[in-house]
Amino acid sequence: MRCLVTGATGYLGGRLVPELLADGARVRCLVRDPARLRDHPWRAAVETATGDVTRPETLDGAFDGVDVAYYLVHSLGTGPDFETVDRDAARAFGRAAARAGVRRIVYLGGLVPPDLPEGALSPHLRSRVATGRALREGGTAVTELRAAVVIGSGSASFEMLRHLTERLPVMVTPRWVDTRIQPIAVRDVLRLLTAAAHLPDDPGTDRVFDVGGPEVLTYRAMMQRYARVAGLHRRLILALPVLTPSLSSHWVGLVTPVPGGLARPLVESLRHEVVRSEHDLERWIPDPPGGPIGFDRSVELALRRVRDDEVATRWSSASLPGVPSDPLPTDPDWAGGSLYQDVRERRVDAPPEALWRVVEGIGGEHGWYSFPLAWVVRGLLDRLAGGVGLRRGRRSPGRLRVGDSLDFWRVEEIEPGRLLRLRAEMRLPGLAWLELTVTPDGTRSCYRQRALFHPHGLAGQLYWWSVAPFHAVVFGGMARNIAARAESDPEADRTAERPHR
Repeated sequence: MRCLVTGATGYLGGRLVPELLADGARVRCLVRDPARLRDHPWRAAVETATGDVTRPETLDGAFDGVDVAYYLVHSLGTGPDFETVDRDAARAFGRAAARAGVRRIVYLGGLVPPDLPEGALSPHLRSRVATGRALREGGTAVTELRAAVVIGSGSASFEMLRHLTERLPVMVTPRWVDTRIQPIAVRDVLRLLTAAAHLPDDPGTDRVFDVGGPEVLTYRAMMQRYARVAGLHRRLILALPVLTPSLSSHWVGLVTPVPGGLARPLVESLRHEVVRSEHDLERWIPDPPGGPIGFDRSVELALRRVRDDEVATRWSSASLPGVPSDPLPTDPDWAGGSLYQDVRERRVDAPPEALWRVVEGIGGEHGWYSFPLAWVVRGLLDRLAGGVGLRRGRRSPGRLRVGDSLDFWRVEEIEPGRLLRLRAEMRLPGLAWLELTVTPDGTRSCYRQRALFHPHGLAGQLYWWSVAPFHAVVFGGMARNIAARAESDPEADRTAERPHR
């Protein structure tokens, strides 16, 4: 079976492709710019077709030999006329699919109240309904799955929920905070989308299906339960009738990093109760053993990497994704939760071996190569707060291994000669890492230093911004002094004369 996937550079499309490949399908991705696929680990396993759903003349060749086409694109957040753009693009896509003899189009839309006239819907949900109707105009069978809030790192709706809950211990909200919603885990959405490719050619599958998780919750309940899973204090949420969805959408744009053009239509849609009114899809795609994933578990999966004290995929140099709930390197900057960085890079007039000796010897008696008083004070404050302070030192004066304690850090990862990553064990309102990297540059070297901080609630946000003014002195001085120490190493010249292995 050959599947055509649109939106492969987006949130769901980028996660659907590996699921289809694992299911045995041959996959072709329709993209405007093939270069945007280069960071996906599955890039070499798929075909690429260059085209744009808003330009009908570019579509026909993409459908050659295609059995099932996935329509996962929309223009939300691109401008005030996104409804027209969405409708015209879907109509062109449906007609091109029909000309090529595509067996089925699978489309993920938005869950809507069953008895509400289309004209009374928010622009976002109205556009989702109109898109499904436009896809059908060509005559190809369309299986339309309608979902509410998708719970997974990178989902715009989930990221809005995440940032609001983490950043605001006290919230004044409109009445939509008590609207009933049936969220669904991204793993379940992808399971249903993948299985939809195998639906039989039956008139009963050419229709709209409601999909959702096992629980119906208010937005207030979702925020409180997110806070509990994330280990935050219970949130104080006050609903005021005078706050309209339009006004609150501007407030969401200020509080969260989700772009305002995307947040506003999503918030406006929250005035609608979106609960599944049927479960007919189970006739063809049965629920998994144990049923769909519940809300708390889906949040746990979305937070999994941070809770395990791991640097999430898109935050680190890793390129391979874990599971659909994990962040991807191609997710937008506002996805995956807040992660603040201080990055310093320097070219060092010393061979990599000399620079690595300094890096591996850091801490303990050698100190941290910048503003010693600041490190001493930080260690004393940590001890006063019940932490370990600087008293642990280090096991060996010249060598480190994974698991070693290093003052108030722990060695999380070490690649001899190249990488040292330390995880903070001081008392902090969040998680922190310090990553030191050495790379060859001819007979000289490059030094890269990253301090990373994942804040825990509002206290974590305030902590980062309170210490940020001192980073130039502490981290900037650290990078300069490590480089200077390596350049003054008496063994540096002799090391440079030895060939690199």
